[in-house]
Amino acid sequence: MRARWIGLVCLVVMLGAGLSGCSCITEAVKGEAAPPPAAPPMAAPPEAKKEMAVPAAPAEAPPPAMAMLKDIHFDFDRYNIRPTDADLLKEDYSWFQANPGARVRIEGNCDERGTIEYNLALGQKRADEAKSFLVNLGVAAGSLDTVSYGKERPLDPGHNEEAWAKNRRDHLEPLK
Repeated sequence: MRARWIGLVCLVVMLGAGLSGCSCITEAVKGEAAPPPAAPPMAAPPEAKKEMAVPAAPAEAPPPAMAMLKDIHFDFDRYNIRPTDADLLKEDYSWFQANPGARVRIEGNCDERGTIEYNLALGQKRADEAKSFLVNLGVAAGSLDTVSYGKERPLDPGHNEEAWAKNRRDHLEPLK
């Protein structure tokens, strides 16, 4: 019986010593995944070692740069679109006409004042109002998604009226 216990203890000690050098065990303990094994280098076939003239690939035209859509801003505790911001959305409409299949996410944002829940609701109303305005101009409703970030994504981290005015906005983000 005693020999059995000694054998079991020896087995545990040997397994512990063997596994202590295994990096995958220590990485798993840290919460990290083991790196994938590196692929062995492939040897070039004998005929590839000869120098051959390879024709240059035709230069591809760079993809057209997506124009920046303009942010619109709101008054404190409001979600109605101001006349100057309506003009900005009309300018954005010309972008939609030039990019008929494009999808855009309208992100409603608020300043830091108010509760999280209140600002999420207000940000959603702001995004929905901009979407409604663009749809009335002729943008397909299916190409517009809305989301509210409330006060969670401030543009300006300041704690004054100037910063708050910048943060009360809808951001239009083209989706790929």
